[in-house]
Amino acid sequence: MRRTWCAGCARRPRPRAALERGATVNFHYSGPHPGPAHPQSPTLTDRRALLKLATAAAGTLWLPRSAWSQPRLADDPFTLGVASGSPLADGVVLWTRLAAPALRGTAQAPVTVQWELSHDEAFARVVQRGQAVALPELGHSVHVEVAGLLPDRGYYYRFRLGDATSAIGRTRTLPAPDAALQRLRLAYASCQRWEHGYYSAWRHMRADEPDFVLFLGDYIYEYPGARDAVRPPTGGWVLTLDDYRQRYALHKSDPDLQAMHAACPWLVTWDDHEVQNDYAGLAPGSSGPGVPAFAARRAAAYQAYYEHMPLRSAVLTRALRGLGDGAEMRIFGQARFGQLASLYLLDARQYKDAQVCNRDGAPGSSYLDPATCAAWEDPGRTLLGPTQEAWLNEAFGRASKGWNVVGQQTVFGQRNARSQGGRYLWNDGWDGYPAARRRLTDALTRHRVANTVMLGGDVHENWVGHLKADYADPAAPSLGVEFCGTSLTSRSSGGNRKLADRLAINPHFVFAEAEHRGYGLAEFTPGVLTTTLRVVDDVTRPDARVSTLARFSVAAGRPVVEKA
Repeated sequence: MRRTWCAGCARRPRPRAALERGATVNFHYSGPHPGPAHPQSPTLTDRRALLKLATAAAGTLWLPRSAWSQPRLADDPFTLGVASGSPLADGVVLWTRLAAPALRGTAQAPVTVQWELSHDEAFARVVQRGQAVALPELGHSVHVEVAGLLPDRGYYYRFRLGDATSAIGRTRTLPAPDAALQRLRLAYASCQRWEHGYYSAWRHMRADEPDFVLFLGDYIYEYPGARDAVRPPTGGWVLTLDDYRQRYALHKSDPDLQAMHAACPWLVTWDDHEVQNDYAGLAPGSSGPGVPAFAARRAAAYQAYYEHMPLRSAVLTRALRGLGDGAEMRIFGQARFGQLASLYLLDARQYKDAQVCNRDGAPGSSYLDPATCAAWEDPGRTLLGPTQEAWLNEAFGRASKGWNVVGQQTVFGQRNARSQGGRYLWNDGWDGYPAARRRLTDALTRHRVANTVMLGGDVHENWVGHLKADYADPAAPSLGVEFCGTSLTSRSSGGNRKLADRLAINPHFVFAEAEHRGYGLAEFTPGVLTTTLRVVDDVTRPDARVSTLARFSVAAGRPVVEKA
């Protein structure tokens, strides 16, 4: 049975021409032209049409007659780079977005972009080529859903517009589900606040040559700036669709980030700052003015996220009622790396209940004593939402005998911050949703999921430890292991001063470090997982050097973290 990247999403029919044999893929779309809808505030009807157009545009060719436009270019249209992602065993998504300043007076018109996929970097052995439309309603982003490829195969790709050619990207497909893969090198990272430092970590990650990148949230930040900014962002508070587009474009302009996107496919999820600090579902968070209304702000943020990530159009077709009406953008799903590993990628923001017992009733999050909060143990509260919980439980029921990797946003294990007895916990992460955490660990136990590895981010610190069904019982058996990574650039608020005490009162963790920025490398083989924590020496310098902070190993069949 073929595993799809977007769980539950129907596969689009594969054209006969889209096979691995040097095909030119030409689709013609005869539906309605997108019309003059304003990209900032489409009506519900316009948005329904827009999402249908996104599905059509994601095909390898969508061309109403008026879309055969080749604008006179004022500059390089590919300054935002290229990317690939959402891989399958027989396909992948190729992404770019045309830079608006290059389009002269055609910024509100569809633009035809050519693309090529090749076995070699010189494009002497082209596998597929075609044309796709860049719609103004989707920020002139391009999402080409290439199908008919061979499993576990590397490819090169590029885009063309007029006389301009993009950078060359490298991508690859997933192995066949039954393939006996011997090695997987997965890099994981999160939290890249622009003004807190340079993205030299991406340059070093690229040199480490991962097979895939797993990004776990906070790709952008919505703030207007930061104290002692290393490189101030352009613009103020990020509130509207145009604001989000500009902030993504700023990040995409970084050459180290661009190069890492071009080096291999990415698997992505979001956290809160892609919308607003500490938001939960349709409940607003704690940053920025309240205009526009939060539902409209979230809709704009979700659309901009799609426009800038290598995602399949199916994530949007779940939202036919319109993102502005609170309909979902479904990004959680599963990727299978042969018999070696399965990745369950979660969305811990879109469906979560609002945090409870915030100090003074303010929006956002708080640290508090759960004994003072009557709603803390409410069994009905959810972090993933009922549909995602049910999907994950079902997926665990089909879990492979290999490594089962859960990619999600934050620390999973309990982190008690009170060393003098009692508990003092943060209500925004898994600690604030104990019933939801128990349902997940109960599912791991019920289905006897083997070799569970939890990867997270969010807290700007490295935390390494063991998954427990009961974090109050140090003798409870380990259900798996956890590696929560530090940030790419975002600062830590606490430093290492209190970490020794916190490790002592949270013995399920074996390592913590808060002063370094960087990323993690998880290398899976059938017998062992080796996780390396890579850190840069000075995030305020573009030429920062990299080193290994720590390395850990986990033997298959034995959920114990050992320092290597």
